[in-house]
Amino acid sequence: MMRWRRLIITATLLAMAVAGPLRAQDAAPATLIADQIDFTRATQVVTASGGVEIFYDGTRLRAASVIYDGANDTVQVQGPLTLTEANGRTILLADFAELSADLQNGVLRSARLVLDRQLQIAATEIERSDGRYTQLYQTVASSCEVCASNPVPLWEIRARRVIHDQQERQLYFENAQFRVAGVPIAYLPRLRLPDPTLERANGFLAPGITSDDELGTALQLPYFIMLGDHADVTITPWLTTGNNRTVELRYRQAFRTGAIEINSALTVDELTDDAQRGYLFADGQFALPRDYVLEFAIQSVTDPAYLAAYGLPNTVFLESHLTVSRAARDAYTEARVTQFASLRDGDDNETLPNSVVAAELTRRFEPEVIGGIASFTLSGSGYYRQSDIDGAGRDVARLSASTDWRRDFILPGGVLLALEGEIYADIYNTLQDSSFARTETRVVPFGGVELRWPLLRTSARGVSHLIEPVAQLAWSEDTGARVPNEDSVIVEFDEANLFALNRFPGDDRREVGQRLALALNYTRTDPLGWSLGLTAGRVFRDANYGQFTPGSGLDGTESDWLLAAHLGIGDTLTLINRALYDEDFAFTSNEFALNWMGPAHDLTTSYTWLQADPAEGRPVDMAEWAFDAGYDFANAWGASANWRYDFVANNPTRAGLTLNYATECVDVEFSVARRYTSTTTLNPATTVGLTVSLNGFGATRDGRSQARSCRR
Repeated sequence: MMRWRRLIITATLLAMAVAGPLRAQDAAPATLIADQIDFTRATQVVTASGGVEIFYDGTRLRAASVIYDGANDTVQVQGPLTLTEANGRTILLADFAELSADLQNGVLRSARLVLDRQLQIAATEIERSDGRYTQLYQTVASSCEVCASNPVPLWEIRARRVIHDQQERQLYFENAQFRVAGVPIAYLPRLRLPDPTLERANGFLAPGITSDDELGTALQLPYFIMLGDHADVTITPWLTTGNNRTVELRYRQAFRTGAIEINSALTVDELTDDAQRGYLFADGQFALPRDYVLEFAIQSVTDPAYLAAYGLPNTVFLESHLTVSRAARDAYTEARVTQFASLRDGDDNETLPNSVVAAELTRRFEPEVIGGIASFTLSGSGYYRQSDIDGAGRDVARLSASTDWRRDFILPGGVLLALEGEIYADIYNTLQDSSFARTETRVVPFGGVELRWPLLRTSARGVSHLIEPVAQLAWSEDTGARVPNEDSVIVEFDEANLFALNRFPGDDRREVGQRLALALNYTRTDPLGWSLGLTAGRVFRDANYGQFTPGSGLDGTESDWLLAAHLGIGDTLTLINRALYDEDFAFTSNEFALNWMGPAHDLTTSYTWLQADPAEGRPVDMAEWAFDAGYDFANAWGASANWRYDFVANNPTRAGLTLNYATECVDVEFSVARRYTSTTTLNPATTVGLTVSLNGFGATRDGRSQARSCRR
């Protein structure tokens, strides 16, 4: 107790002595902690030794011993010492220092500057000035781990002098030499780089190199420009060896209620007859009053082959839209205007419904008399084609109102009973198609009864088995005339819509007739963390109404057999298979997907086979295998691969391989990709890319990294 009391008293006296000049400026006093403190009032010299710590205005100094000279208002520090700034992201280490009392000015010898625990700059001497500027002499800067057995870092920057501006968070190098594995690579008389704490600053970003069969070799040099605190632009010129010139542009801006982003590129090449080629993609989202949300997207390209040829965001369809929506607990409102364009060979955009206007208002409520859950929906849509040809240029407008209701009951023996009903009323207006009347109305009522009998058994070791037979009897009738079909051309039969009253995905077709859906569900859940689910089902109809195509699996009086399986082992393995069988138990479609993830690997693969169905735009069978995998090695290396194979054409469509090397000081990515498909304006091509990024300058990047450590 006596010792601690003595340290507290002497610490207070020292604080008064050290902070005396500062208190006149209303600054907080310094705090000293040490094993031993000697104070001589006559000479105003305070000596502290043994585990010394000084705290002042958030700055912390640790050292072996400290001598404070009150007459000169200076502090001499014997190391090893550590000086940590208030933000905790700037640390100085040295053997000796002479500093001002506020620790903001002075000289440190045999010192190191550590920024954000990423970048280290070693120097023979460091000068601090006004708490803002730090000058380092005869420096070596690197973010790589340096070990006694391997003292040469992977990369380093040697300079005669480095100035660190803490306010602007910039590093200025004079007479800088860049070395890789100790070998000089480049000499730069002047070099400015952001320190690791700076998230945004004008300057070059990590460059990339690509080599393509069609385009030649290109060096991509992105340059980032700040346009204030809430906007920026990135300009990326492509320096190529081929006869093409490309520049990319990305613009971002954040507003008080939302944000926008614009990506575009402009190219001059000789691959097509167009003098200039390019694309523009823009999207944004804004919050509106009363919880409404405004979203928009703009997608435009000069020609269908441009995006794939230059490795830019590749898509089959362009979609530009403007949407206003609001989602609440019991209501949903949306209004949307969309412009589509197809980039596929063989598609005629003049005969596709490129322009679409749609709106929807849905309210959910609980009826007081009959109970259950009900909803009311009012919706409308319009489709416009550019063509003026009768039939091919059909334009359609639809207005619909619908209401649905469902109530569940629990019967004796644990049987679950559900009653449900729906009714739809539609009015259509059709132009430029003489096969349809100009105005048609339609009313379609639905009714259904569903029974489920879940049977659960749990074993002594906690394994549960759930068997659930399900039967649904449904009826509906279309009282109107034939109307155009714009949104229900392709129908998928799976376990998600096995018990739906209407299995068409859109509003232009309503399922009619009497039908009986039967299924058997089985679920096994193991306490060890894995589960298995099986579903088998089929739909029976009173007549063949000719509504569904053969490829859907729902045509005829009896649908195909549906068999779906799901296997899950914790968060590691997921396996899903869904198949449709005809009367002879021959496949009509099969979809298989597997996802396997571990601490160092991930693998996703899928196989899809669909029977030919010209009515769905599939004149021949479709069979495709997709494979994506990645693996992180323990030595900072990583690899990923992707593969697409068309079994009908008996050729791959796309393949790629990427190698990564990521440590605390460098990210290197090497990639090679092959596109096998070709069009009238696009040839198969192989692209090789290389990107190198030095870590430690600017904000910490996102993504995989490997922190190395020295072996002892």
